[in-house]
Amino acid sequence: MNELPWKEGHYRYRILALVFAATTINYFDRSIIGVLAPVLQKLFTWSNKDYASIMISFKVAYGLGLLFMGGIIDKLGTRIGYTISISIWSIFGMLHAAVRPAFSLAGFIAARFGLGIGESGNFPAAVKTVAEWFPKKDRAFATGIFDASTSIGAILAPFIVGAIVSADGRNWQIPFLLTGAMSSVWVLFWLKTYRKPEAHPGVSERELAYINSDSGIEKAETIPWRKVIPKRETWAFALTTVTDAVWWFYLFWGAKFLTEQFGVDINNIGLPFLVIFLMADAGSLLGGYASGALIKKGWSINKARKITMLVCAVLILPVIFVPVLAAKWPAVFLIGLAAAGHQSWSINGYTLVPDVFPRKAVASVIGIGKMVGVAIAIAADYTLGAVLDKANNSGYFWAFLVSGLSYLLIFGFVHLLMPRMTPLDENLEHTITGG
Repeated sequence: MNELPWKEGHYRYRILALVFAATTINYFDRSIIGVLAPVLQKLFTWSNKDYASIMISFKVAYGLGLLFMGGIIDKLGTRIGYTISISIWSIFGMLHAAVRPAFSLAGFIAARFGLGIGESGNFPAAVKTVAEWFPKKDRAFATGIFDASTSIGAILAPFIVGAIVSADGRNWQIPFLLTGAMSSVWVLFWLKTYRKPEAHPGVSERELAYINSDSGIEKAETIPWRKVIPKRETWAFALTTVTDAVWWFYLFWGAKFLTEQFGVDINNIGLPFLVIFLMADAGSLLGGYASGALIKKGWSINKARKITMLVCAVLILPVIFVPVLAAKWPAVFLIGLAAAGHQSWSINGYTLVPDVFPRKAVASVIGIGKMVGVAIAIAADYTLGAVLDKANNSGYFWAFLVSGLSYLLIFGFVHLLMPRMTPLDENLEHTITGG
């Protein structure tokens, strides 16, 4: 089918804007505790192991949530599934503000657990939305756009928290309450706006034809997990999410590292985070654009996605030198470069799923894969917290070493599991030979 002009219909970008906003709120909510960590640790006298336990609580819930949230979203549809997810995470995000010093550790563990259950639905719903509203050749770029919002949320957190919370911890509750208000507004817009493209009055026939130009409308029946789990393609994607542990290391331990290594406090953490996450945003957009542009030039989807991911893995390598640097800004730059590489890697990893699986299985596969990434991140948090309590900052050396080397190793295994990226039909059988 000939490519249709973008001007003939662009309602899909309104939907993408809502996904962008939801993911921004998600990461703002998720990032608050990482920014507040040095203050809360002093305020509540937490050890590094205590802080790791709070992070692990979130990740355990996130992993458990991924066991069923993806399936719920595939079953109930993106409109209702996304609403359920954001409603849960906004309630538990606000509950952080109710925690009192006498039970601060248990209270934060409980609040983070509920937050993790709710937030586990964001990426399955977001990637499924992109699969429903964009053709394959545009999905990496569309995913890059919404995935860039993770950095926007992480950028907003230090500036907003720094403006509201004092160095002694006064007003620490207010940032957690802000997320509830933002989430409520989003839910109203989402319920009013979202329908599937084939049922949406705002979508023209020509735009619908463009959306379905390289994949047709599918039957409504869902695909059970027992059919998805045995597929090599499911586990190839799952391997790409192992690097989520690296991203969460930057997000949840980055402020602590900069504080302990270079004396950065809550009132001046904003600028280093701005640099790191603006670079990450650039990685999201460039990575999505690069693989999409290569596909439009005639490269196979297999080659375009994997070459882009290989380049990302190489760009990330220099982050291993961060712990031995004596100056703050070179360290910030290398972390930013690694964050940019990770975001590009991640959005191309996400698009592997709708590239290969039918749309009705996308949220389930994303959920399974992300669950694997969470399990690795839990182990990483536990190990890092224990090492830092015993060996002080020397534990960061090993954290950055693993962060830099893991992508190349994982890339090799992904290619072995899925060398051709052959698409699967609605029965999860191979259709055409991939390139």
